[in-house]
Amino acid sequence: MALVDNLYKLRKLYQGAEVFPQDVLDWINNENLWNIWVPETYGGLELPLSEGLSRLRELAKIDASLGWTITLCSGANYFIGNLRPSKAKEIFMTAGVSPCLGGSGGVFGTAEIVDDQYKISGKWHYATGAPYLTHFTLNAQILENGIQLRNDDGSPRVQSFVIPKDAVQVIEDWNTMGLKATATHSFAVADYMAHKSCSFGYDDCHLPHPIFKIPFALFADLTLWVNYIGIADHLLEEVGSDIGKGKLNDLEEIILESDRKIFFYASEIEKRIDEKRAIEADFMEEIHHVAVQSVKGISRNIIEIFPSLGVKASTNGHNLNQIFCDYFTATQHHIFTRK
Repeated sequence: MALVDNLYKLRKLYQGAEVFPQDVLDWINNENLWNIWVPETYGGLELPLSEGLSRLRELAKIDASLGWTITLCSGANYFIGNLRPSKAKEIFMTAGVSPCLGGSGGVFGTAEIVDDQYKISGKWHYATGAPYLTHFTLNAQILENGIQLRNDDGSPRVQSFVIPKDAVQVIEDWNTMGLKATATHSFAVADYMAHKSCSFGYDDCHLPHPIFKIPFALFADLTLWVNYIGIADHLLEEVGSDIGKGKLNDLEEIILESDRKIFFYASEIEKRIDEKRAIEADFMEEIHHVAVQSVKGISRNIIEIFPSLGVKASTNGHNLNQIFCDYFTATQHHIFTRK
């Protein structure tokens, strides 16, 4: 309850803002929310999957930008399980520093092998939380002697990297109708020399904790899905009884059903990991399909009730308008639109 009370007090500080004020960032750091998934030995909260999803849902319901930013940045801190141990200790065990990772999932640049380093260059889009980050993550095609390296199947070889914020230039180009304070800007890197310890792969796993047994694609599906549910629940709460209970029944029902499904799947994943059972591709595809249908249903119901909300819902600065704009900005993320 204290979490909710504090956030409602803080909401007035950042509602409609393009960046979170320092008071909000201090609160996030004090609550250690960048490190929801990080092991306690590295200074994190080490939350189990179900508990972490519940926390993210709560944050998204309070404010979409807050929930989305913490989800994406704590999701990048989740890469601690993929980082080489020396790099993980360097980033997460430096005294007085609260690491906040984030970046782009797209492959927009190159990394050329130079001895035991990579020369990284390119421009990457959509780095959620760009002004708040201590380190940026990115994916790059690998070159050697100017030649693009390829996998056995002929596809370009791609590697992931984590580099300090001083190595990038943030390009302030996030100009959307919603999720403004996520500050999801682009960033550029010019011939930065990164030691090979900065590289990692999504399939690498250097830590034994149960949370890192979850394939990243599945982890991403669940953590973003729960944001859509939380934002929709915020809209439901904000509308209240203004338009009559009947028109809200469908939205309320799909939120309840989505909650039931996502936490059922989270429990099943935890059970499978505990029992050392595989998380099969078919099971992951099932969850992805259910998440897609859930988000489509939520979106459809929000669109159906919007004409009944009055001019206030179209008024800049009104809570209803902000929630609507935040939600439909979030739907532009590719994760639930790919076939």
